[in-house]
Amino acid sequence: MTPGRMFRSFAILLLSFVTVAPLMAEPFIIAHRGASGERPEQTLAAYERAIDQGADYIEPDLVLTRDGVLVARHENEISGTTDVADHPEFAARRTTKTIDGQSITGWFTEDFTLAELRTLRARERLAELRPANSRFNDLYPIPTFEEILKLVRAKEAETGRRIGLYPETKHPSYFAGIGLPHQAPLLALLSRYGYQTEADPVFIQSFEVGNLKALRAASRLRLIQLVEGEGGPADAPGTTYADMMTTQGLKQIADYADGIGPATAMVLAPEGPTGLVGRAHDAGLQVHVWTLRMENSFLPTAFQRPDDPQGRGDFAGYVRAVAGTGVDALFSDFPKQARQALNPAP
Repeated sequence: MTPGRMFRSFAILLLSFVTVAPLMAEPFIIAHRGASGERPEQTLAAYERAIDQGADYIEPDLVLTRDGVLVARHENEISGTTDVADHPEFAARRTTKTIDGQSITGWFTEDFTLAELRTLRARERLAELRPANSRFNDLYPIPTFEEILKLVRAKEAETGRRIGLYPETKHPSYFAGIGLPHQAPLLALLSRYGYQTEADPVFIQSFEVGNLKALRAASRLRLIQLVEGEGGPADAPGTTYADMMTTQGLKQIADYADGIGPATAMVLAPEGPTGLVGRAHDAGLQVHVWTLRMENSFLPTAFQRPDDPQGRGDFAGYVRAVAGTGVDALFSDFPKQARQALNPAP
């Protein structure tokens, strides 16, 4: 073979690899608080719908009750996600607290026993953007983490496939400071249902650092350091997420976590990929990005469709663009549509 023909053959082979590589590295889908684009978030209905739509993992945000039970809520302040304000028996529970440096007024899970919380019903948090979800208001109770585990077990038996769990510890240092740490009840429940090693389909995530380091010391389950484009961990004053995303910072994260969970804008800027995915992979870290939603208000300008009657943009195009950065997983409120974007019908 002549040198010229050899070069041309190599070029064709290289082009073939570049063409098929994204298909080989398709990210898995994490249902963000369930199929929360179609049902009120953090309800068993949202989680079951996500599983039925083929989500690889479902994600509950975990907070605690006064009696130490893990429940799924977006925040420990629940006025925006339940009907608590309509319960006169709990009017006196409304209060103002400082959570991670912010003053917040409302009703908080840690001021209720589980039995009291069970008298409340879930409501759509983004009612203006998702009015169709409001028809499910007041139908579903706040689920415990154990109920979510039982749902997963039941759906695994029904479908014959493993369904991953992706719990987030919300405000762990705050809860530890009031005598309600996440770690012990979280690991105990996961162990009881058979999740104990890195081979099990579980990722535990947190925006804080100390919580993850404590979990690493106590468990072999995989851990994800969540990060944002601004600010820093609530339990590490003086540390910024920007510092943590440097080459040295990523190496330090790799000492206690298996991956990072950045906002999508941190991996895909208007001008293109930022390079964060490559740096994280070089440090031995997976990259799981959050959160891909269909509504224009959540999409970058290039993917918005202002004339869409449902207020939605080019979600499929956005999913494919984010996947093209090489991320390992993506969070979405719309797991079915995210999967369809990655595997369009012929």
